[in-house]
Amino acid sequence: MLLDTPSLYFRAFYGVPESVKAPDGSPVNAVRGLIDMIATLVRQQSPAALAATMDADWRPAFRVAAIPTYKAHRVAHGDVEEVPEALVPQIAVINQVLDAVGIARPESPGYEADDVIGTLTHQARGAVEIVTGDRDLFQLVDDSRPVRVLYTARGIRNLQFVDEAFVTAKYGVPGRAYADFATLRGDPSDGLPGVPGVGEKTAAALITRFGSLAALLEALDSGVTEGFPAGSRNRLAAARDYLDAAPAVVEVASDAPLPAADLTLPDKPRDPEALVALADRYGLDSPLNRLLEALRS
Repeated sequence: MLLDTPSLYFRAFYGVPESVKAPDGSPVNAVRGLIDMIATLVRQQSPAALAATMDADWRPAFRVAAIPTYKAHRVAHGDVEEVPEALVPQIAVINQVLDAVGIARPESPGYEADDVIGTLTHQARGAVEIVTGDRDLFQLVDDSRPVRVLYTARGIRNLQFVDEAFVTAKYGVPGRAYADFATLRGDPSDGLPGVPGVGEKTAAALITRFGSLAALLEALDSGVTEGFPAGSRNRLAAARDYLDAAPAVVEVASDAPLPAADLTLPDKPRDPEALVALADRYGLDSPLNRLLEALRS
């Protein structure tokens, strides 16, 4: 099980009231929410291995170089992400808790958590479950292994299990073609413009007709006119530079450099003393007990 941890702690922050505070009055809503999420996932899914992946770089330079608008609307200043003030100090606490419990939190300099997930998925030899609220990771689903996404849009207790059939039913494209489809359609939440005038239906029709973005571009460049919905060929030709650059942004990496890590679920805390100190300082006894019980079971 691979956790898109930033996606989960943002969800926890907005899903648990800020009135949930530590004994010293500091906010711990994201910390408590994330701990409970992990406990619930472990109980429900019984993974054999677990990684809480992290962003070493939320806006990697190679993606910004390809599409300068990538996540630009979420920049607070310089290259710092706009994060709620009450969440910022909680991220350090989350890291400390995960380390004390013994849950691996891999990251890779210059890459996002998505890329760590893509790399670990590529390296894994068996089934993989990816927990995220980010549709970008739908591109990794693969029924043959299987790899599926546990999509959190409706909450941790009401997960949507995304496989190739789900992608095909919802978006009308082959299950593993989601990245090509998203490149054409765009994604405003990431500052990815897409091809102007090409929405979901046209993007799905193009990918279904040609099979992949590469095959579509080959047809476009070779002068093929058949199979293009009305007006789409001119729109694609006008966006040709974007279509060359966008895959570097949309496609998650499968080769991010990662140090060796033990992803085995711990049956006892790695650092009990540190965990007790964190529980006392931040009032985390109840959620940590739930997590430890789930890990032991």
